[in-house]
Amino acid sequence: MKINKVHHIAIITSDYKKAIHFYQDVLGLTLEKETYRPARQSYKADLYLNGEYTIELFSFHNPPKRLSYPEAVGLRHLAFEVDNIENTFEELNSKGIRPQEIRIDELTGKKFFFIYDPDELPLAFYEK
Repeated sequence: MKINKVHHIAIITSDYKKAIHFYQDVLGLTLEKETYRPARQSYKADLYLNGEYTIELFSFHNPPKRLSYPEAVGLRHLAFEVDNIENTFEELNSKGIRPQEIRIDELTGKKFFFIYDPDELPLAFYEK
């Protein structure tokens, strides 16, 4: 078997409009396609990062809550690579997002920090 790359990451949100705003306007992903499925009362958005299909965002009627902490079993976090961690930190801060402190990865020596999306999904920003 040969896996080429991660195709996309699927995220279910409790507030579709708030999540679209966050991923599109705060993080800068591009909404390429949006589909409403009446039978499910559900939206599906295809979000691209730098021209690559990255996040599939879903809305479902009354989805159950999921505990989501970086150290919980399951998906730990979604990480984005950035060129400059301090600039990214400041840009998010200027948009009303309160990042956690910048830390140093003890294994790589690289800087990183966490924020949370509107549904408390942990997102990391990791310096290139």
